[in-house]
Amino acid sequence: MILKPTSQKAKDLIIGKGKDWRDKTHFKSALAFAWADLIIILPLYALGTIWVFNGHLWGYIIWISLGILSIYFSIVFWVLEKEYSYNSVGWIAYFTYFWGFFLYWGLGVIIHSVIQMSN
Repeated sequence: MILKPTSQKAKDLIIGKGKDWRDKTHFKSALAFAWADLIIILPLYALGTIWVFNGHLWGYIIWISLGILSIYFSIVFWVLEKEYSYNSVGWIAYFTYFWGFFLYWGLGVIIHSVIQMSN
């Protein structure tokens, strides 16, 4: 998405096979989320992971923060994208990859981190 935002491959991954952007706002919001992932989420995830593997409490705190953001984004995507993505990819892909992954990962990392921090 970052390197070739207007390519068909980017569209297939973000909005479903053979679909096109609905308007400029749809395209710009997807591009903004891709940049936010690259600039904010990815470095925090890497830092949190390194700290978790080294046994630092801050790694779990960062993971919990990212889990909360992931759940937040899944709610935003549920509202913005469901009527478009759900129909184009089907329920299995939608609830496992397009939407579900963010929710499941967020819940999982929060639960895991709280359990690890309580030990």
